[in-house]
Amino acid sequence: MAKKKPVPKVSGTADSRFVEQPITQTLERNYMPYAMSVIVSRAIPEIDGFKPSHRKLLYTMYKMGLLTGPRTKSANVVGQTMKLNPHGDAAIYDTMVRLSRGYGALLIPYVDSKGNFGKVYSRDMACAAARYTEVKLDAFCRELFADIDKDPVDMVDNYDGTLKEPVLLPTTFPNLLVNANQGIAVGMASNICSFNLGEVCDTAIANIQDGDHPIASTLIAPDFSQGGLLLYDREELGRIYETGRGSLRLRGRYRYLPKLNLIEVTEIPYTTTAEAIIDKVIALSKSGRLREVADIRDETDLQGLRIAIELKRGVDPDKLMAKLFKLTPLEDSFACNFNILVDGVPRVMGIREILNEWTGFRMTCVRRRMQYDLAQLQAKLHLLEGLKKILLDIDRAIAIIRGTEENDDVVPNLMVGFGIDEAQAEYIAEIRLRALNRELVLKRLQEVDSLRQEIDRIKDTLGSEEKLVGVIVEELRAIRARYPSPRRTEVLYDDRHAYVEEEQVEDYPVTLFYTQEGYLKKITPQSLRMSGEQKLKEGDRIAQVFETVNRAELLVFTSTQQVYKVRLHELEDAKASAMGLYLPGRLGFDEGELAVGIAVTADYEGFVSFYFQNGKAARVPLSAYATKTNRKKLSGAYSDKSPLVAVCQGMEEVVLRASSGRHLIVNPAMVGEKQTRSTQGLQVMALSARHRLEAVAPLAAFRFENPGRYRSRALPAAGALLTEADRGEVQLSIEAPAKVE
Repeated sequence: MAKKKPVPKVSGTADSRFVEQPITQTLERNYMPYAMSVIVSRAIPEIDGFKPSHRKLLYTMYKMGLLTGPRTKSANVVGQTMKLNPHGDAAIYDTMVRLSRGYGALLIPYVDSKGNFGKVYSRDMACAAARYTEVKLDAFCRELFADIDKDPVDMVDNYDGTLKEPVLLPTTFPNLLVNANQGIAVGMASNICSFNLGEVCDTAIANIQDGDHPIASTLIAPDFSQGGLLLYDREELGRIYETGRGSLRLRGRYRYLPKLNLIEVTEIPYTTTAEAIIDKVIALSKSGRLREVADIRDETDLQGLRIAIELKRGVDPDKLMAKLFKLTPLEDSFACNFNILVDGVPRVMGIREILNEWTGFRMTCVRRRMQYDLAQLQAKLHLLEGLKKILLDIDRAIAIIRGTEENDDVVPNLMVGFGIDEAQAEYIAEIRLRALNRELVLKRLQEVDSLRQEIDRIKDTLGSEEKLVGVIVEELRAIRARYPSPRRTEVLYDDRHAYVEEEQVEDYPVTLFYTQEGYLKKITPQSLRMSGEQKLKEGDRIAQVFETVNRAELLVFTSTQQVYKVRLHELEDAKASAMGLYLPGRLGFDEGELAVGIAVTADYEGFVSFYFQNGKAARVPLSAYATKTNRKKLSGAYSDKSPLVAVCQGMEEVVLRASSGRHLIVNPAMVGEKQTRSTQGLQVMALSARHRLEAVAPLAAFRFENPGRYRSRALPAAGALLTEADRGEVQLSIEAPAKVE
């Protein structure tokens, strides 16, 4: 017996009732139909390269005669398209704008436009209203609608059943790869980059002729309508071609005008806008990270994009542009995700798989077109063969017609008199007398032979897959020759001028003062010589002093096993009379997070030592905290088995003080080096269960009468209690600052 479905429980009062049902059932009934509709009928392109909204718009324009006729108002097209796409005029017009030549988003635009359609490279340049602009189909659209009236694709009813529309367009080339397409569905997305038309046609032909053809040999790299430069990465491109996923790096194009000391940016990455670039440059200039730019302006006009960047005196333009490529959207990435609907199922495919699917689709279109032509030719031949029988005895045919009393009996009498069928007899009965002259009769008889030859040729082609493939190849070659398409995006194979930020940093000696409350001062030697007493917050004291350089990096270790990294040149120079920079606020510490110690390095050479409350110590190389990218925070900076007491940099001897009052001098060299940051370290100070390590300070801060008393040849060691003479000295010097060079 079949299981009974659970009956939803109904509860509530007479005025307020609700139905209880499983959340999975609610999602299945209410959410899944919507999700599938977005995926299948809205956001993901199909093998012809179009989403439904694109296809409905272009087909409406085709039926309006806009492929050969004059332009019409955009509002007219929008209104007609609503017969197929009832999603509102604004959505339809936005779709038209993206497909237009004026907007510039596509390598091969489908809509020939007149008027202001905005620009893909501008965020703020809005298009004019639909009542002002005019459109028609671009001549290239002949390749999209080739023989569409010969039944190459299925036709379905529109939403109200009053019109027919194509399920797909019979594109004669792999349109899916030629124009960029982006869509966001529910739970999935699609982002297809554009490729050069000529390269796509060459690759499609080569792949048809050789299934193992190396794709990268003919499909060099993506090509974008915005031009610019593409940074060639053989491995990444190979991954994209193979799997349909990967990332491309795009870069703007510029020229330097030495007389004006000006840089002109004329092409930008496809993924950004001029306003986004200008806003980023202004923000960097205000923050002090970009001091080479005197002014930046958007001088875009009817001639195209132009961003003018004025340089300060003495600035190297190439080095500045390398820096802008690194820090602004002048260099950006395009994330590829070749997610395509095939037979209603979304699939992420590589280039070869896409070409194979398109070839199969195009084979079906060509076969159906030829079958339609064959049926038309056979029907015409059938009529002419009936005419041939009549023409052998035309006088008899005329006599039959003249001798027939009723008009409805003419066709039956001809069928009986000459042994022809109804279609042939109907055709003959409609022939005018003037068409029965000798010249026309001979031409009709000759046409029979040519029709038979054409029918035999079509049958021969339909019976051979090789010849069908040959038809597709010839169409691709014709498109390649008919529409020359030079590359717009230049491929940059060797980036010799990659930006290295450290080379651009102004370098000079600095002294860092770090206080117990977390304040930091970066002071130049000149300012330090002229300054007086250091200004500190009440109750605060200087904990560490470092002499370093402006290009070094500061590492701040916190109580939550995290290390914050900041480049010193990003911090403003200070004076002794200032309070300093509050690091927890500047670095964005988490709530309750405290700074335990800092380290400074310019090359990540050397070591840093961690001392824990349980008496253990760990020595880790600074290289363990080096990163290729400019990461601001690293987690798992040290072991979390015991609270951290102190962080010490270098190989200077330190003094450990336990809660029992014992002191121990430790040389960091006695602590074994560990490569992993999470190491628990070595037990250096022997502690009883009720005692813990309280403080760590450099040996230079103490003036012991007999330092050997507090040293040990082997670790762990318990240390020694202070002598009467040392006790007074320690209380004065234990709080002294540490100076690290």
